[in-house]
Amino acid sequence: MTTENTKTTANIEKRSSAFAYAPAPESRSVVDIAPSYGLFIDGEFVEAADGKVFKTVSPSTEEVLSEIAQAGEADVDRAVKAARRAFGKWSALPGSERAKYLFRIARVIQERSRELAVLETLDNGKPIKETRDADLPLVAAHFFYYAGWADKLDHAGFGANPQPLGVAGQVIPWNFPLLMLAWKIAPALATGNTVVLKPAETTPLSALFFADICRQAGLPKGVVNILPGYGDTGAALVEHPDVNKVAFTGSTAVGKAIARQVAGTSKKVTLELGGKGANIVFDDAPIDQAVEGIVSGIFFNQGQVCCAGSRLLVQESIQDELLDSLKRRLSTLRLGDPLDKNTDIGAINSAEQLSRITTLVEQGEAEGAERWSPACELPSSGYWFAPTLFTNVTQAHTIARDEIFGPVLSVLSFRTPDEAVAKANNSQYGLSAGIWTEKGSRILAVANKLRAGVIWSNTFNKFDPTSPFGGYKESGFGREGGRHGLEAYLDV
Repeated sequence: MTTENTKTTANIEKRSSAFAYAPAPESRSVVDIAPSYGLFIDGEFVEAADGKVFKTVSPSTEEVLSEIAQAGEADVDRAVKAARRAFGKWSALPGSERAKYLFRIARVIQERSRELAVLETLDNGKPIKETRDADLPLVAAHFFYYAGWADKLDHAGFGANPQPLGVAGQVIPWNFPLLMLAWKIAPALATGNTVVLKPAETTPLSALFFADICRQAGLPKGVVNILPGYGDTGAALVEHPDVNKVAFTGSTAVGKAIARQVAGTSKKVTLELGGKGANIVFDDAPIDQAVEGIVSGIFFNQGQVCCAGSRLLVQESIQDELLDSLKRRLSTLRLGDPLDKNTDIGAINSAEQLSRITTLVEQGEAEGAERWSPACELPSSGYWFAPTLFTNVTQAHTIARDEIFGPVLSVLSFRTPDEAVAKANNSQYGLSAGIWTEKGSRILAVANKLRAGVIWSNTFNKFDPTSPFGGYKESGFGREGGRHGLEAYLDV
């Protein structure tokens, strides 16, 4: 190389290393958060019967966002009674009339999407580009999709004139607060049921804003009721004798408790629980495309995704090449202010969740796995964890078995497709999997052997309201989304 070329290369490298994204913060002014919020029962915001309240904080700054009424057993009873009163008229409406309300809700969500995206980022900690580009479009899409089903239930494959169940008690998690709400409420309303929903205690705000959207859309009083609170609120809702349907998304431990609570009753139940998804990369996979899919699979929403690809199974012959490429890619991820449009990795949702992630990662190191993270400066306030991957992992390691629910990837290798399938299925969970290969025949052959509810090929974490979602084994039972999602809310 000539001296001139050497200088040119050095200048390019210098400019590349100095390149940085200028801050591009989304404005907080688009959302107006009130100092306090009540429970939403029978179309009105009301105080809790016992006057209890709790605070919701922003995970990225630890600032208090608002004070929230905490629902107790008496409030659950009030909300269920309101939903029962509303059920008669709501279920008697022609499907085309129910559809009008769902269409209105979907359109209002679209109109207020920027406001709701900022709200979700503040309350949850995930990057604004995820709430703006993934969560909110999917929320609106679910209401549009099920609005289209409301007058076509006779043709959904569940027999002529299927009937709604009654009052649905729904409990949702904190990782996708508004999207999980849409997954639950949209099919319930489309099929003629009324709803009492409990959002997670760390992310109640978007559900309370949705209550306002219901009023804005003119939804009849009592059709949707929102009860913020802790685990005892959810337990009271699940146990209420006048609840006909229970829908829960959350941890496997709580799901098992709910299953015990409803055993012996006539309540219909769907449970969408934990996961430990395997992302399988074969030696003929496009490396760069696979790396992007791996990053999306485990670092989207800081890995706080039940179907995250938290186990990377890579064919032995390309392991070194893929890991080198993956580490280079992780070194480009930007961690910081979730409201900055350039941010890739936001805050962990709570101090409790951060503690769990930290404990499991330390256990992985203690058991002999090799930990690596890119150079990463963590903010001084808030709950943060750097993107992490573990190599030298075996199936006996805790980090390869337990759901960490954080930005932590465990890497295992395999030699043959049969070994890949055996390792992928060697889990108490069965929610998701990914397959990376250029051979369509291999995709089909491997997919047919994987015990997972959702399998992506040459992509990961792609969702659509027309597609069913759910798992096997300790990942729960029942399906949400698509035509299949209607069945859980119909007497068939």
